[in-house]
Amino acid sequence: MNAFDVEPQTLHAHSFVFDTHCDTLGHAVDPIHGRDLTQWGQKGHLDLPRMRAGGINAQIFACFPGFDRLNACPTSASLARVEAFYTLMARAPEQITLVLTAQDLAQLTPQGPIGGILGLEGVEPLAGQLSLLRTFHRLGVRNVGLTWNPRNAAADGVEVGSSFGLTPFGRDVVAACNDLGIMVDVSHLNPAGVEDVLRLSRKPVIASHSNARALCDHPRNLTDDQIRAIAQAGGVIGATFVSEFLTSEDREATLDDLLDHIDHLVQVAGVEHVGLGSDFDGCHPPQELNSGEKYPAITAGLLRRGYSPQDTRKILGENFRRVFLEVLPRK
Repeated sequence: MNAFDVEPQTLHAHSFVFDTHCDTLGHAVDPIHGRDLTQWGQKGHLDLPRMRAGGINAQIFACFPGFDRLNACPTSASLARVEAFYTLMARAPEQITLVLTAQDLAQLTPQGPIGGILGLEGVEPLAGQLSLLRTFHRLGVRNVGLTWNPRNAAADGVEVGSSFGLTPFGRDVVAACNDLGIMVDVSHLNPAGVEDVLRLSRKPVIASHSNARALCDHPRNLTDDQIRAIAQAGGVIGATFVSEFLTSEDREATLDDLLDHIDHLVQVAGVEHVGLGSDFDGCHPPQELNSGEKYPAITAGLLRRGYSPQDTRKILGENFRRVFLEVLPRK
């Protein structure tokens, strides 16, 4: 079937859409501007109605402990976000469910409840203790990004500019994640750390929200060598909507910029290793993608560029579903 014979809205509605990064739980716990995520919001990018309108079937919610990691308590900040998710699930049990196992993920359908996956963005909440990783695992965390941009007990983030790889604690975290069925996420990690993760992990790893450095020379983006290495290890890269990672030109980023990055990732990694990680509620996205209900614009754009319906579905979510099914624990 020719891509142009397919109605984008129909294809999108029957596809499994998996977004591997948002910071929306931080908006839910904000003491001043907190949002009710059961209602269509006038602020922010994402809530349950907009996720449903955009056809999102699985979503990783970052339990990001905040920007002030020295004076605040990152463990309690992340736990507050975990609690916000449980509160949301209790208020709307027919709309969202917590994904804990491969079976939970496999049972999700485009028509059923949205599958939420909890993630850590930086291991500061672990306070250097593997026992806390096991605690977060019991609470539902199934994705761990080792760093945000600065240095922590596990590794250096991209803003540090060092050539140091993982610390002994960082290596222990990777091994424990492999054992527990937690996905290891290398977005924000410095190059030496990415290299160490790929060498040490016994399971595929992901970059949940990173673009191609060949198109936008930003330290948060991945080099072609890193893209190939993640793909060769069986992982997936989530193209992200962050404007600063889409273009270095002095203009607003566009949907076409995102599609350019997807094209490049596909050319370097192969279509089986590319997905989407919006960074909704944690970034300034292109105008065409500034709210969750606009997700179908990506499907239309991919078809317009000649991607087949099958390959479009892979990018929208089947690739990330495949790799999480491999890593998540089984009942």
